[in-house]
Amino acid sequence: MTIIGKISPSGPSLRARNSLKHNSRRACTRRLKRNFQFPYFDGQNHARVRLVAPSRQIDFLIEDMKLLREGQIVGNTYEIEKFLGEGAFAEVYRVKHRFLGRQAMKVLKLAGMTLEETHEMLGEAIILSRIGHPNIVRVFNADLIETEFGQCAFFTMEYVAGGSLESFWKSFGAALVPVETSVDILRQVCRGLSVAHGEKPPIVHRDIAPQNILVGYDAGGLRARVSDFGLAKRVNPLTLLVSARGRKRFKAPEVFRQTNNDSCAGDVWALGCTLHLLLTDKLPYDDATDDELESGKFTDRNLEPPSAINTSVDSRLDRIVLRALALKPKDRYANAQQMLADLETWKPTSKNKASGKESYSSELSKGALGPLSTPDENSAKKLVEKAIKLAHVSGKLIEAADLMEEAFTKSSGLREKYDYFVQLWRQGKVG
Repeated sequence: MTIIGKISPSGPSLRARNSLKHNSRRACTRRLKRNFQFPYFDGQNHARVRLVAPSRQIDFLIEDMKLLREGQIVGNTYEIEKFLGEGAFAEVYRVKHRFLGRQAMKVLKLAGMTLEETHEMLGEAIILSRIGHPNIVRVFNADLIETEFGQCAFFTMEYVAGGSLESFWKSFGAALVPVETSVDILRQVCRGLSVAHGEKPPIVHRDIAPQNILVGYDAGGLRARVSDFGLAKRVNPLTLLVSARGRKRFKAPEVFRQTNNDSCAGDVWALGCTLHLLLTDKLPYDDATDDELESGKFTDRNLEPPSAINTSVDSRLDRIVLRALALKPKDRYANAQQMLADLETWKPTSKNKASGKESYSSELSKGALGPLSTPDENSAKKLVEKAIKLAHVSGKLIEAADLMEEAFTKSSGLREKYDYFVQLWRQGKVG
């Protein structure tokens, strides 16, 4: 029997999926009201409530539950505009600050945290925000909020309309991301991460992955920002690893051998995985099973260089990727600064000039991080039309650019056609 329903302050209001007698449902509800524990979130991003019985524990799945709702006002300051997505330990919303405009709000699924614990967890992110690096997401505020699940911590950060690097990558459809674009994004990520690795002691991210890199346009063009510094420290490693398909590939081999073995070199491994994905549409060691990853049995295999999959990749870029993915930490770049140094000296050749439109993945493209959603062509078309109209309304260029970037994530091919306009709009020009 699977129970689904909604948790309220007075207890869970539940219904059974299968056909239970009325008295059975009523008795089950009474027991749940008396014995349920605070809802938690499993590694598959599902909310669950645990019934503690004298002889056993029963976990009930709560479907389609969100911590906040659109239109809700938080602290007389933020209006919840839109649910953007969720990860292993947080939900993300687009909000409108009553004075400062659009921001992103991340609401943590870690139950019962105090404000002091929230500030402690965000300490590294706040330190890096104060430095003000263009490739690190700025954190603005942290506080507590009452939700239908109880008290949760949240923090606000700068809103990036383009979304995550995962969304950016998927927006190319069957086409590979151009080599120069891939390298440019990794350079920017390395610049941001270099600031963290350069702190004394170094700040290790622990969860570098396309989901934690935000990509959007500003007046200077495409800009990548690293987000979620410090959050992975407070999460059960197993929860983090099962939170998304392919996530284990972004964890260095030594992490599986010893818990809490994260390091700057481990972050470098994740950077190598990210660059490999952008260049080839595949994750390194993609044929290894989860058991092989955790046991280290995949390490006896040779990793093909990216050029074996994407002929636009040259031998120098191959060496950068393979060094970042060296199995032993001592053979890797020690930190983001070292990897950045090699990426900065890399120069494109005629071999790299093949555009994304001309370079296609030989396999089912963009499925490496999980099932693909069906392109929403109609919605994308409407967003494009609305963005173009807004661009001709005084004072609406930023909003028009936001809408166009949102359209890019819904349908492949739009980015190549309209990114020039977005860059103009970010510069304050109608075009």
